[in-house]
Amino acid sequence: MKKIFRRKAKSIKIGKVYIGGNYPVAIQSMTKAKTEDLEETIRQIKELKKAGCEIVRLAIKDSQDAQALKKIKQESDLPLVADIHFDWRLAIEAIDNGADKIRLNPGNIYKNDEIKEIVRALKSAKIPLRIGVNSGSLRDFHSKRLSISDKLVASALNYIKTIEKFKFYNLVISLKASSVLDTVKAYRKMVKLCDYPFHLGVTATGLPLQGAIKSAVAIGVLLLEGIGDTIRISLTDKPQEEIKAAKAILEAVGLRTFGPEIISCPTCGRCEVDLVSIVKELEDKLSTEYRVPSTEPLKVAIMGCVVNGPGEAKEADIGVAFGKKNGFLFKRGKPIRKVSSDSCVEALLKEVCKCVSVK
Repeated sequence: MKKIFRRKAKSIKIGKVYIGGNYPVAIQSMTKAKTEDLEETIRQIKELKKAGCEIVRLAIKDSQDAQALKKIKQESDLPLVADIHFDWRLAIEAIDNGADKIRLNPGNIYKNDEIKEIVRALKSAKIPLRIGVNSGSLRDFHSKRLSISDKLVASALNYIKTIEKFKFYNLVISLKASSVLDTVKAYRKMVKLCDYPFHLGVTATGLPLQGAIKSAVAIGVLLLEGIGDTIRISLTDKPQEEIKAAKAILEAVGLRTFGPEIISCPTCGRCEVDLVSIVKELEDKLSTEYRVPSTEPLKVAIMGCVVNGPGEAKEADIGVAFGKKNGFLFKRGKPIRKVSSDSCVEALLKEVCKCVSVK
């Protein structure tokens, strides 16, 4: 795969995680419970971490949510981002209770004196601010001559100028629309106007399938162009599903590796084994029981028939190409032995474990 030359953004520290510069594109998600519900919020954060989340955002709707951050931080080492809307004082309270980053929306917190107080607290705590512009909450840009992408960029630039007047430069920028094209255009324009790291995402994408596809198209395009330092996949689903989608996108564009990549055919009338069940079992065991780490991409091919099966299996690091019930096991392009559909997963796992050290 051709190497992606990433935009050189300024490095920003969020808790123990760095973004920008040469640091890997970080994965974010957001809890979906009321933050003051400590038990449920902490449970979700732990599940997110297990799934591979590296930064987590929490909605801070009131003072009780802000105060809950202190106890949540005692139970989790993931960086906590406080999501603030409408009430600037909640940002101050979240900072006082240990937030590792603050997210502000220029559409609903915009008064200079309020921003000045937030910046003062951010400086004191030495934590960054994300300027999170959303197409659904833009203000003061009602001209029909401006496109959505231009409005997103103009809103972010105005906010940046306001904050920089207070000598604060510890910033992350996001420009999210529900439209793939508007989102991509906005980031492409913004990349020429500042060197702050970008948080990528598409807002209000919908249910899992539609949301993952919209996010993959927009975020994938930008990542392939070297744009983006951290990503969040917004889905109407459990938060850990956002992490699965984020990891799949980063692996698909070749920016990160989270374990063996499974290549499998879609099956057709020529397939004489239950390939779907085999692939699902292998995927499940690799992600749970075996937890195979990999610093280099490892491709595992499972093919259902003799048309493309042998070729794909030979090209993968490890592969099986099925014919009638039985298949040939390949390793590094060479056939090893015959395997049955019943023993296929066990055989593949053994070969994977030989290639990488298993935790």
